[in-house]
Amino acid sequence: MKKPIARHPIARHGRLKSTHPLALVAQYLGVALAVLLVSGAAFAGIATWTVSSDVQTVELAGETAGPLPQISAIDGGVNLLLVGSDSRQGQGDAYGETEGNLNDVTMLMHIAQDHSSATVVSFPRDLVVPIPSCPNPDGGSFDAMSAQPINVTLSYGGLPCTVLTVESLTGLSIPFAAEVQFNGVIEMSNAVGGVPVCVVDPIDDEYTGVLLEPGTHMLQGADALGFLRTRHGVGDGSDLGRISSQQVFLSSLVRTMKSSATLSDFGKLYGLARAAAGNMVLSQSLASPDTLVSIALALKDIDLDRVTFVAYPGATGGSGEYAGKVEPLYDDAAVLFSAIAADHAVVTADPANTGVGAVVDPSAPPTATATPDGAGAGSAAAGDVAGAAGGATQGTDVANTPTALPQSITGQTAAEYTCSKGNDY
Repeated sequence: MKKPIARHPIARHGRLKSTHPLALVAQYLGVALAVLLVSGAAFAGIATWTVSSDVQTVELAGETAGPLPQISAIDGGVNLLLVGSDSRQGQGDAYGETEGNLNDVTMLMHIAQDHSSATVVSFPRDLVVPIPSCPNPDGGSFDAMSAQPINVTLSYGGLPCTVLTVESLTGLSIPFAAEVQFNGVIEMSNAVGGVPVCVVDPIDDEYTGVLLEPGTHMLQGADALGFLRTRHGVGDGSDLGRISSQQVFLSSLVRTMKSSATLSDFGKLYGLARAAAGNMVLSQSLASPDTLVSIALALKDIDLDRVTFVAYPGATGGSGEYAGKVEPLYDDAAVLFSAIAADHAVVTADPANTGVGAVVDPSAPPTATATPDGAGAGSAAAGDVAGAAGGATQGTDVANTPTALPQSITGQTAAEYTCSKGNDY
């Protein structure tokens, strides 16, 4: 057994007063919209927009100003990229040294045109992909690269370069994007008031100072940040394991926030937008609080079993400078992004296919036990999912039938109760 370790000191921010609108904030908003997760950190999603003048913005390639939406659910679908930066810029030395400004967390959220489903895709930081030519903030452009880990795109050409890379990889247009820093994760988790996270065996990570015994822990602030950052403490110690462990947190966050109905309270929505005001860079398309709130409102009525978190499929391998990196499984990924482009909900092929850093909660409520269709009120019948994979069953509404994903794609719906799995290496 490893020797217990002391937690590394982490700068903590004061908890917001319970009487302030931020206290309950956009809980579900933060999740969906985000998808959160900053490289090891990770969870502050687009509920972190700010209505203050402190917001930093960046122009995406080809971005043009358009009419502001009204304060109601946004019209049509949404593709939003959330990038977690590990730069530590302006955040002191509380988080240790860094190799530069890397996007160690890259997550894409898609909301269907009819607002009936949402899919969040996590891209492994070591996923080796082609990098397209990216605009140089100082003028001109950077050359394209045939193969580089996706997490170098932020340092190479900033947020616009990460967006262009994911657009090229997925075939989707991404008009909204945000970059969040570590402190933003702390601010958001404090605003939410904590997220219950199940752990099935010890998580012990000397690198992030995280030490959690089996059981359920209410995580917020620096503790939430540490949990989301830990890689060595979960699964097989890889970023793939960390992604599945983070999804345990995110699915619990969605359930917690979905039950509080805060999306109908505009005061709370706007309040939440201030939680991480000084820790984000937004695309100009997200600079308006109205836009942020309208996107959040599109998530309000989506059933838990239609909110799905998945990891981009890849295999660890490679050689030379790419040894140990993640090689994309393009054919399997095509199934996922074809479904997203067609606005179909998705579901993993097997309810136990949660990834190496997570397992189905053995104490999950009987009515919430994962099934092939993603259990929960309003879920599709198991036969409907099978129909999506090989021909619709009689009486099935094909347009509303979840697409069954290849076995290589791990994940879970927000209706499924899972636990983080401690390191087993």
